[in-house]
Amino acid sequence: MQYKRRFGYDRAMDTQRRLQGAVALVAGATRGAGRGIAVELGAAGATVYVTGRTTRARRSSMGRAETIEDTADLVTEAGGIGIAVAVDHTVPGEVAALAERIRTEQAGRLDVLVNDIWGGDPLTAWGTPFWAHSLDDGLEMQRLAVWTHLITSRYAAPLLVERGRGLIVEMTDGVDDRYRGNLYYDLAKASVIRLAVGQAAELRDRGVAAVALTPGFLRSEAVLDHFGVTEATWGDAVARDPHFAASETPRYVGRAVAALAADPDVLRRTGQALTSWDLAREYGFDDVDGRRPDWGAHFREHVLRETG
Repeated sequence: MQYKRRFGYDRAMDTQRRLQGAVALVAGATRGAGRGIAVELGAAGATVYVTGRTTRARRSSMGRAETIEDTADLVTEAGGIGIAVAVDHTVPGEVAALAERIRTEQAGRLDVLVNDIWGGDPLTAWGTPFWAHSLDDGLEMQRLAVWTHLITSRYAAPLLVERGRGLIVEMTDGVDDRYRGNLYYDLAKASVIRLAVGQAAELRDRGVAAVALTPGFLRSEAVLDHFGVTEATWGDAVARDPHFAASETPRYVGRAVAALAADPDVLRRTGQALTSWDLAREYGFDDVDGRRPDWGAHFREHVLRETG
């Protein structure tokens, strides 16, 4: 692998604390990819600020049971330091206060920002043409999934710039221009990739990298609930959806982020749209179940063949 040749990386490093002393902010870490990323950053030794709107005292409009405190506990159990902060990332003042808290508590240090705020699932009417889709829901999706990323980078990026190093990861769905099946959903996810491109252009000379990153078919808590399975029994759902056989846990893309954050030459990737499966192949990591799913290959070989 290219990285192994250049930097002596091997899979044994997965168990070492490559990010010991590093500070990360995972915005939107309540569940799904955000939680998986936060836990893997913690497993690598980082202090991780995990933010979201669902706390043990108050649920968000998503109505899910997962909380930011749960995520912070998982980060700490993995070997890092998890810090839960309730933040509504649509409110600039709350995000500014979060950045100032990190500055104060960590002596100005922030190494990694992950923008994973979403909240668009209940707003997406699949199979409905854009002219019949709720305009209010479509616009709200942009506010929740695009504006929040821009607001968060606006206040967190100065911490990275001041240190002259660091990484911003914009979480998205897909890396090419293939239409994602719903105009408002597609616009949100494509916009996030452009956020990475634009931030990369303005941050490159400051030593800060910005990338977009997509997981494959993600076995999030909500997806497992949808199929009526648990992580231990997820294989039972393959009978209902054969494509589920190529799915991955949220920790898989989490390991991708941890590998990027530990890469001393990550700036070479700035502005790129990356995937969990390609990074697994390059950095040599597996999912937590020992598999190495490749959603890209599966999509090309099976999904595109079925849809033409």
